[in-house]
Amino acid sequence: MNIPERLILGLLIVLLAGCTEKQEAEPRMERKQLFDSGWKFQLGDFPEAPTADFNDSSWRSLDLPHDWSIEGSVDKKNPTGNDGGYFPAGEGWYRKTFTVPSEWKDKEVSVYFEGVYTNSEVFINGTSLGMRPYGYSSFACKLTPYLEFGKENLMAVHVDNSMQNNSRWYTGSGIYRHVWLLVTDQVHIKHWGIGISTPEISPKEAFVEIKTTLVNSTNTKQNLKLLTNILDPKGAKLKSDSKPVSLAPGAETEVIQNIRVQGPAMWTPDSPDLYKANVQVIRDKVVIDQTEQTFGIRSIEFSSEKGFLLNGKPFLLNGGCVHHDNGILGAAAYDRAEERRVELLKSAGFNAMRTSHNPPSEAFLNACDRLGLLVMDEAFDGWKENKKPYDYANHFEEWAERDLQDMVLRDRNHPSIIMWSIGNEVLERKSPEAVEITKMLRDAIRQIDTTRPVTSAMTTWDEEWEIFDPMMAAHDVCGYNYQLSRAPSDHERVPSRIIVNTESYPANAFNIWKLVSEKSYIIGDFVWTAIDYLGEAGIGAYYYPGEDADEHWQSDRFPWHGAYCGDIDLTGWRKPISHYRSMLYDGPEKLYLAVREPNPGNGTIALTAWSVWPTHESWTWPGYEGKDIQVEVCSKYPRVRLYLNDSLIGEKATGKDEQFKALFTLPYTPGELKAAGMENGEVQETTILQTAGVAAAIKLTADRREIRANGQDLSFITLEITDQDGKLVPYADNVLEFEIAGPGVIAGLGNANLKDSESYVGTTCRAWQGRALMVIKSTKSTGQVVVNIKSEGLKDARISIRSNY
Repeated sequence: MNIPERLILGLLIVLLAGCTEKQEAEPRMERKQLFDSGWKFQLGDFPEAPTADFNDSSWRSLDLPHDWSIEGSVDKKNPTGNDGGYFPAGEGWYRKTFTVPSEWKDKEVSVYFEGVYTNSEVFINGTSLGMRPYGYSSFACKLTPYLEFGKENLMAVHVDNSMQNNSRWYTGSGIYRHVWLLVTDQVHIKHWGIGISTPEISPKEAFVEIKTTLVNSTNTKQNLKLLTNILDPKGAKLKSDSKPVSLAPGAETEVIQNIRVQGPAMWTPDSPDLYKANVQVIRDKVVIDQTEQTFGIRSIEFSSEKGFLLNGKPFLLNGGCVHHDNGILGAAAYDRAEERRVELLKSAGFNAMRTSHNPPSEAFLNACDRLGLLVMDEAFDGWKENKKPYDYANHFEEWAERDLQDMVLRDRNHPSIIMWSIGNEVLERKSPEAVEITKMLRDAIRQIDTTRPVTSAMTTWDEEWEIFDPMMAAHDVCGYNYQLSRAPSDHERVPSRIIVNTESYPANAFNIWKLVSEKSYIIGDFVWTAIDYLGEAGIGAYYYPGEDADEHWQSDRFPWHGAYCGDIDLTGWRKPISHYRSMLYDGPEKLYLAVREPNPGNGTIALTAWSVWPTHESWTWPGYEGKDIQVEVCSKYPRVRLYLNDSLIGEKATGKDEQFKALFTLPYTPGELKAAGMENGEVQETTILQTAGVAAAIKLTADRREIRANGQDLSFITLEITDQDGKLVPYADNVLEFEIAGPGVIAGLGNANLKDSESYVGTTCRAWQGRALMVIKSTKSTGQVVVNIKSEGLKDARISIRSNY
């Protein structure tokens, strides 16, 4: 159906948060089996690697997910250059031998890759199953015709990331997401074959529509029953529906079931309630296929008059753009790392994120559903015109529609996803062809999903803007990159246009918030970016006197190897801009105190376009005694007072007219700096910064003290250099040495300094601004993982993590 101009999408989506597969009734087997363990890997090109007699005894043994780029050295000579953060790329091979049970002979067996970067080719027992050029697409390959049942089989995967440059940011290299074996009866539910929506919803009742595609791979007619059970968020059975199905030989068919849920628990970011649908295929009273999927119930509606409504209520999007890497872990999409990113975004006050500029991992979307974070799911950075010599433009004509529809099929059931994005600042945006491409991509989505609007991110670096009107008219929601100041005049010209700010400069937070909060036709903002990331080296940088202060696109920025424009740094620490942004969008914080870094004596700090003035939660500034320092107080209280060593420095207004900020200038004196939030002449809240002494100890804080012994679970351990009283020493840059014992390994080490080119893989790293991060990964054995950290001049530190089944 066509989405109307006003885009009233009162379409409520009951959506897939991930597939937790259950065992078959007959015969007993796992429908979806993790295939991450027991691979062999080697960098280089080995054309004979798919053959059984190839000798891989010297190859490295590893488990997936795996990113070989993060394991290498940051080097100016690496061909990824500034875009890829100077990490290595190249090509490599993976091999895995596995035994296929004889009883699978009459089954359908496939291998499912969630993501391989890039240009992957899969082989089974020497036969090529095809190539997939796009490194962010998930894809399945049918194995059944090529398997040796009851015998050992060989799978080989060639990954070629040698053609550089192919991206504007760090991509990683390898099989960086999960791999699964899919084993079903010859009569089964199709892969990605369930779509769930709610065309009607009210507080009293939700009308749930389940569309299930069944496949008959046999040469005989099949008389079946499709049974679907709905389970509430506590796991109790609510409703069921069964339907007879007659399926011709070699055919597939879509079966539609309608189930009414009374008093539905509505999915929101604050209460992300999730239901489950257990779908069973029954033949002769025997369950031959079943899957259990998690979904949520919610409605979305968009209009220029009312803005964005979630479950019928106005909702402002305080969003951030996020690339796919996990910082010091590179692109490896461990479930816990993906979940932690969502936790970081939520704790920083974000309620939405944009998957710039590619489909994310399934684990990330599952976490968004479970924890409550809205998503703009984006397919591509560009279309037919190259931004880089070897980027996706070289594959767009052949693959774009398939890659896009695969993304929508895979992701359509996630309640967190509220918009599809088809591109970002595409270079052909001024041409008439861009309008036709927009319509083609939009229609490809609507063939599968009509419940969400289609958008893309537009910008201009010159005065031409109205030229984009025909292209914007082909979208349901219009994305503006850095052009939101044009929105009021655009609204006068095109009153029906719904606008979302798809990228903004961090320093422009207040002005963007003001527009978003005052104009109903602007539904929200996605700042560039929410989290620092690898690659696009030097964006967001600031420079000291004497340093080359070019923008990241003007010249190589080495040793910079990442972007410093995030609200959250590479280790997960919130920068001051994060606290301010959260306040603007009515987050729980109402008072925040930080200090602007003073200019050095030999000149002025230079900012770049995506940077903000370096500001720190610190009242420790040795060498600046008696010199003026600026203190910044962010507050949602009407007024603030500032005290130094219990002496009142002053009181200032911090209302909307002051952009909820007050700036105080005072001579630096060590001691205690205190800000007080004032209302009606009374102190409502205080916050304190204290001067730290010399570095004396290492403080360790683990996000989890117990992990699962599955070979993939993680504990993120923050290291802080403190004085003898436990106060952070913000200038500490000690070299830290790590030793680990027990059933765990060090998966990553590093700090937030994107000019520190030391490898993230090893046993040493340097602190920066008093902090560092260590990631521990479990093995498949239980026990106590003990980590010892040493640094010259500091007390040794130790932490233990328990690994259990």
